[in-house]
Amino acid sequence: QVQLEESGGGLVQAGDSLRLSCVASGRTFSNSAMGWFRQAPGLEREFVAYISWSGGTTYYADSVKGRFTISRDNAKRTVYLQMNSLKPEDTAVYYCAARHYSSVSYRLPIGYDDWGQGTQVTVSS
Repeated sequence: QVQLEESGGGLVQAGDSLRLSCVASGRTFSNSAMGWFRQAPGLEREFVAYISWSGGTTYYADSVKGRFTISRDNAKRTVYLQMNSLKPEDTAVYYCAARHYSSVSYRLPIGYDDWGQGTQVTVSS
């Protein structure tokens, strides 16, 4: 099991940037693929970005492609989500998640084994 803690959320204006961080502890972080999801009030949790254990493969939701960048530093046991050109529709609680052995699509929450508590991102217009 991996324990995850997100940070870096906050209240920003449209067009601003934020960088979220997710620090992992517990089992070997470097062997785990990681994902970022978000959940707005009244909506289901949705996929944002994925990064493989090595960092060599990344995927993004169409809604954030070109604006968000996922990266990781295995030495620091940290995964990042750089968010640029933020829009009000990006407002949500953002969660990082660790994926160990699942064969379920990386776009689905059930494809992940461990979750952080989330960090709130609010983008005002």
